[in-house]
Amino acid sequence: MQSGINEQPMIGREALDASIDAATRALLGFRQDDGHWVFELEADCTIPSEYLLLRHYLGEPGDVALEAKIGNYLRRLQGAHGGWALVHDGAFDISASVKAYFALKMIGDDVDAPHMAKAREAIRSRGGAIHSNVFTRFMLSMFGITTWRSVPVLPVEIMLLPMWSPFHLNKISYWARVTIVPLMVLAALKPRAVNRLQVGLDELFLQDPKSIGMPAKAPHQSWALFKLFAGIDTVLRTIEPWFPKRLRAYAIGLAVKFIEERLNGEDGLGAIYPPMANTVMMYKVLGYPEDYPPRAITRRGIDKLLVIGDDEAYCQPCVSPIWDTALSCHALLEVGGEAAVPPAKRGIDWLAPKQVLDLKGDWAVKRPELRPGGWAFQYNNAHYPDLDDTAVVVMAMDRSRRATGSAEYDEAIARAREWIEGMQSDDGGWAAFDVNNLEYYLNNIPFSDHGAMLDPPTEDVTARCVSMLSQLGETAASSKPLADGLAYLRRTQLPEGSWYGRWGMNYIYGTWSVLCALNAAGLDHQDPAIRKAVAWLESVQNADGGWGEDAESYRLDYKGYQQAPSTASQTSWALLALMAAGEVESAAVARGVEYLKSTQSGKGYWDEQRYTATGFPRVFYLRYHGYAKFFPLWALARYRNLRSTNSKAVGVGM
Repeated sequence: MQSGINEQPMIGREALDASIDAATRALLGFRQDDGHWVFELEADCTIPSEYLLLRHYLGEPGDVALEAKIGNYLRRLQGAHGGWALVHDGAFDISASVKAYFALKMIGDDVDAPHMAKAREAIRSRGGAIHSNVFTRFMLSMFGITTWRSVPVLPVEIMLLPMWSPFHLNKISYWARVTIVPLMVLAALKPRAVNRLQVGLDELFLQDPKSIGMPAKAPHQSWALFKLFAGIDTVLRTIEPWFPKRLRAYAIGLAVKFIEERLNGEDGLGAIYPPMANTVMMYKVLGYPEDYPPRAITRRGIDKLLVIGDDEAYCQPCVSPIWDTALSCHALLEVGGEAAVPPAKRGIDWLAPKQVLDLKGDWAVKRPELRPGGWAFQYNNAHYPDLDDTAVVVMAMDRSRRATGSAEYDEAIARAREWIEGMQSDDGGWAAFDVNNLEYYLNNIPFSDHGAMLDPPTEDVTARCVSMLSQLGETAASSKPLADGLAYLRRTQLPEGSWYGRWGMNYIYGTWSVLCALNAAGLDHQDPAIRKAVAWLESVQNADGGWGEDAESYRLDYKGYQQAPSTASQTSWALLALMAAGEVESAAVARGVEYLKSTQSGKGYWDEQRYTATGFPRVFYLRYHGYAKFFPLWALARYRNLRSTNSKAVGVGM
């Protein structure tokens, strides 16, 4: 964590140009035929494990070659501790380990093989599979390993609750909403997996798995609220058998209707794996045949998430074409010139028709008069556009129209701006998908041991929206949304000078996002908030010149930055942040640029095995394979551009 030597390395223009040219060629080489980008999006072992288990739950014909490749992937990810982690070289995670072990056993791995024995001992030595999270417990219940007493009651009659009730679907996040609706049908009908091989997991428990009751309180939960909700769960469990059958059937019908309105074709419910898998299992228990179109299309959509190589395969949690394309376009626009700007323009032209203009998604429950105008993260997810993607797309469009003098994106930008301004929460911040999703007590229900039931405003998304409004010409004096957003960012700066990063890992990502926003909004670079942030970034630079941060930074007892190996993407964020703060000539920036140049591979991009993005803090992390391809290029091109100008000021929002 040392800043190391204060001397500024000499960075030759010729070598810098060569590095940028190689990285540009590499990024262009990943374009799809129609001009967009989509890179692999890798999570931990849980999604590939769940995919294998889904096939056996459904009783599908075996695919020996595919199972062998996923098995190879899972075995490679096994840690030295014997289990599986949530990130590269991470700590043992009980739920990930249980699922990976179960999946490997299901495809035929001998339980006495060294890797299986090691995994079993690692799980048992930590108290056994009883410590699995709620989602793993639902899976174990459906396979008959544990009983339905081991999971919280999820009455499908929730579909009937009014908005004023303490629990309502529109009081939880989009991802929780789409996951829980088909899961409620499964919980109501309590299906049993086909499991033709009758594979069990008794050896992972220190007690009879059929005797296991409700999960314990999670660390983030309040004892008082947890006990209250656990008591409600007990009451519901007692009376659930007496719920009127006609009412239950009606509620199930509403759940199916909710799902079928949001299926997105092969992109699936919510366009993310868990609700897609739950939907297929739901149709099975409801008796719909395999060729029933919604079931068949969703099942095909799940297979589209597979990444199949020569020796390994895995299942992605979703795909990220809008995000990847918009960020790639920003990097190329920063590079400039005939080799980069036309491909960026083509990418933006691909993005333009993906804007959601004719459908009001779930967000409209709290903003019924607001016109739609956002972009989603995936190819198709019209009910759930997000503000982060939308702001990044708008800033790319604005940069393109500045360069060409064209007005072709004006209407798209105006609609997106209207939507983003209308989605601001009452505290001045912006969330990813929803507005005023502030019912924090819901993270204390037994189902929420993951602590990710909500989508509240966050520093990184707020910063992106502030950046967008500022780039479009607004100021704190002319725009109340912008002024309120800036006030939110000032309030949320930590004493050490950093900002939290919800969707990227972690304080480096948040600080990059906010410094870009503060610069775009016109704050003086000597503003105390900016100086504190700069000092913090410089203090956490590694001795090799790079920056790094890992999942430990999301610990509930976080007490300050802990050193982690440098990565290309996190180094790029730190560099972009420092340059936004006016530090292009600093020794820290020069060392960071030298780190990127020295770690660039012969293919023109950077190799990055570590996870630098976040799905849900402490629960689910992501490795965007594109991050090490466009962020370093962006940072190097920005450095070259600023060193070539007199103002040394970043004139765009990010």
